Order: sequence, then C-alpha cells, then structure tokens
Amino acid sequence: MGEAVRLGTAGVSLSTASAYPLSCAGAFETASRLGYDGIEVMVWTDPVSQDPVALQRLSDHYALPIVAIHAPTLLLTQLVWGSDPWPKLERSCEVAAEVGAGTVVVHPPFRWQRDYARDFVTGVRELEDRTGVQVAVENMFPWRARGREIVAYLPGWDPVEHDYRHVTLDLSHTATAGSDALAMARELGDRLTHVHLADGLGSNKDEHLVPGRGGQPCAELLEHLAATGWSGNVVVEVNLRRSPSPQDREAGLAEALAFARLNLVAASEPR
Repeated sequence: MGEAVRLGTAGVSLSTASAYPLSCAGAFETASRLGYDGIEVMVWTDPVSQDPVALQRLSDHYALPIVAIHAPTLLLTQLVWGSDPWPKLERSCEVAAEVGAGTVVVHPPFRWQRDYARDFVTGVRELEDRTGVQVAVENMFPWRARGREIVAYLPGWDPVEHDYRHVTLDLSHTATAGSDALAMARELGDRLTHVHLADGLGSNKDEHLVPGRGGQPCAELLEHLAATGWSGNVVVEVNLRRSPSPQDREAGLAEALAFARLNLVAASEPR
C-alpha cells in the first residue's frame, strides 16, 4: 500500500497587497471568489485598510476572517498614521484586536530609526503583553550596492538572531538574502507564527514570485509545516503588478492558492 497523507491544519490566506492595483475591498472579493480561507490586510494609503469598522464589514460580508494586519512600516507607507513608528505599531495592534486578527506583521526598524531600534525587541514584547496581539517580526535581507552589503535594518534583518516571541518567515526575502528558508523554519521552532508564501530567484530584487516559479523550497516548507502540525497562518504575498491583464493576475492568485493546498500535506506511515 502507498503512504497515507495528512492534511496540514494551517489555512491559506491572501494578502491584500497581492491583489494590487485592486483596492482593499477588491482584494476581499477576489479572495472570497477564489476560495481563500482568510485575509491579511496591508495597511497603506487606501482609507479602507486603515478603518477597522470598514474592514469588519468586508470580513462579515465575504465571510472571510482577517488573520493579520501588516503594520505600515514599508518605505512607501512611512507617513501612514504619522511618522513616529511606535504609535503606528500600537495602532496596528489596536486595529488587529478590533477586527479579531491575532497577529500584526512588522518589519524591523530601518537603521536611521535608531531610537525605535534601540528598544525594539523589548518594546515588541511589552506591546504583546499589553494588547494580547502577537507581533510577528518579519525576516528581511541585506541591501546591496556595487557588490557591497549595506546595513539597512536594526537590530538586524535576521529575526532568528533576536529574542522575538513571534516571527514571520517570508520566502521572497530568504531568496534575496540567500538564506536557507527550511533551516530557518526549523531553527525558529515554535517562534514561527506566520508565513508569507512567495518565491524568488535569488537576485538583489525582492521579487515575490508566485510559489513554484522561483528557487525557494516552498513545497518543502509547506510539507514541513504540515508534518509538524503547525497551526499558524500561511499568507500568499506575491507581486503580480506586471500581469498583462486582470485575468492573468487572478490566474496567478489561483495558482498560488492551488500550490499551497497541494503542498500543505505530510506523508505518514505506509499503510
């Protein structure tokens, strides 16, 4: 007899960033129609992404839970909710609590945010204790210019090296960093809370390819998660902005969902 397979317990959600240039509302509609299990909201200039009442209405209308809020800590969103990073992160946790999302995803501080970076590790832990929301710090990558690496993040781009309770593992970022995503997942153990499912070819550019179109061990990581009974959130975060048409973009999102469902299984003992 062949091997039995065991389905993983993790759901597959869609980041609203993956549906760009659709609005936040358009991302909810697309995720619902394609059969995703939930939504991660990227907070950006779209007013709906900043409004917990509007987000809750979308969640209820499409029967899609909001599994995470991505704090506005990208270069492009540095002025959303002001310029002071701590209030932005606190507001992200407040919105997450209001819409029932258990996780806030945040990037580590940029190197020029020295005051923010100085107390970032302890501050994140204190914020979690105060709000009851998991703050999952995302792995990033070194910036490179003319063959040299530039320190862009403090206290560092690799969360494995720091005392975070919760971590987001992004497979496009591991590609850009040249990190071993599977080894990172194993080393993180129970601290691995959240996964951004994407792919990359290892260039200096953060590519966010559809999983299976690059060189990252996307399938192996999903199988590992299923085998260990991991119950966090797998969130598709891909860049389809250059798709020739809306139909091609939607086909990419459907392909990413099918890839995740196919590989979130684990082989068990032969029957």
